[in-house]
Amino acid sequence: MIRITRYALAACVALALLPGCGGGSPPLLRQAQDDIARGNTGSGGGGSSKYIQHVVIVIQENRSFDNLFATYPGADGATGGCMKTSSGSDPRPQTTSHGCPSGDQWVALTEEDLAEKCDWSHGRHNFLTDYDGGAMDEFGTEGGGNKCSGQKAGTKAYVYTNPSQIAPYWAIAGQYVLADHMFQTQGSGSFTAHQDLIAGGTILNPTKTHSVVDFPTSMPWGCDNTDTKTVTSLLIWEHKTVKGFFDGGPFPCFTYATLRDLLDAKSVSWTYYSPPEPNGTGALWNAFDAIKAVRDGPEWKTNIRNSTDLLSDISGGKLANVAWVVPDDNNSDHPAVTHDLGPSWVASIVNAIGESSYWDNTAIVVVWDDWGGFYDNEPPPFFDHWGGVGFRVPMLLISPYAKEGKGHKGYISHTKYEFGSILKFVENVWGLGQLGTTDTRATSIVDSFDFTQAPRKFTPISSTYSRAYFLHQKPSYLPVDSE
Repeated sequence: MIRITRYALAACVALALLPGCGGGSPPLLRQAQDDIARGNTGSGGGGSSKYIQHVVIVIQENRSFDNLFATYPGADGATGGCMKTSSGSDPRPQTTSHGCPSGDQWVALTEEDLAEKCDWSHGRHNFLTDYDGGAMDEFGTEGGGNKCSGQKAGTKAYVYTNPSQIAPYWAIAGQYVLADHMFQTQGSGSFTAHQDLIAGGTILNPTKTHSVVDFPTSMPWGCDNTDTKTVTSLLIWEHKTVKGFFDGGPFPCFTYATLRDLLDAKSVSWTYYSPPEPNGTGALWNAFDAIKAVRDGPEWKTNIRNSTDLLSDISGGKLANVAWVVPDDNNSDHPAVTHDLGPSWVASIVNAIGESSYWDNTAIVVVWDDWGGFYDNEPPPFFDHWGGVGFRVPMLLISPYAKEGKGHKGYISHTKYEFGSILKFVENVWGLGQLGTTDTRATSIVDSFDFTQAPRKFTPISSTYSRAYFLHQKPSYLPVDSE
């Protein structure tokens, strides 16, 4: 396929005289449009893609869209939300207006530090409670952990992060793509969210009636767990009803297919970067530790690497075609942290790729794994009998082909995405076929790219902490999350 710059396209449209332009629908333009519409950006058969040869999926922790981008210009954010009066007292002025249900109060969102102290509950039960049949008004009823143990969230769940403390995220959104309708695949916590980002779901059996939910009863969350009594929670679809068996599921060592199976079948390279831990296995926070074929196979030593290796792998020319990246606890945006390193850590990855030979053919996807118990104003669309997708989380997309907004500024995508949308994009780039999980129903993130535009030059993202800081940073040896 011939690559057409936006300038050539403009000439084609305006003059209809260039070779291949002709009258009516220019053949080259039509071919480019068809490729984009179908998500057919790859050559198929496992060959190199036409535009994208590397996809890096950076997975941050526990923030709703409104918690990071409530006040971002042009995005579907919120200045406040409905809260049931039983959620807790609030010294701020409240009103029953803004269309809140009877018994609710309207609560204005207030600014909070990124390094705030509370970790609000965010499992399956909490999702259903917060959702409240679509009213989205019970976020304040959740309990807290860490320094807020024993407390109800009340209005503390109705907060947004000080934009100056997440300036790299806003800078990325201002240059590239911010998706304001990305939803978790499941209304659940981090364990299943990370599984969804490699498998598109956690369905256990061929009849698709059993699905894992929430998190195992002890860590590590995978085949490396030495406690044989460790179990997951389970949802069973039976007689058109979902039954929940919490702490009644199987041991967390699964045999379902993941994106790894499709990548291996087409000889597309992949790496999963997870935080180092004291025993050296890398198992403490790694989605593939729960996948038996990887954990007990040779790829555990060849394809699983420490997050601390990523920056040197980029500079050393060792970046795989597909990479997942999980932060060390030091660099996580997880609530109840005592630092503000997360945005700079993400910026260090973006800058390392942007200033390397990988820039011209790489797509970086930054996504947050779950809502962390924080309020969000957008009710999730429901697709299936498991309860559909979960709450909305932010997604940033960085690429020389990321779609541009007006005035060559950042673009806000309002398309409804879920984690399967990321998987579908990877599948289409390399012609992998489909897993047949949520990647089948999901809308690919390909509509946030424009492969007809001239690839843009990279502009570094400013951050408080430099790339050198993270290259020399000592690991925390702590799990990124425990819920």
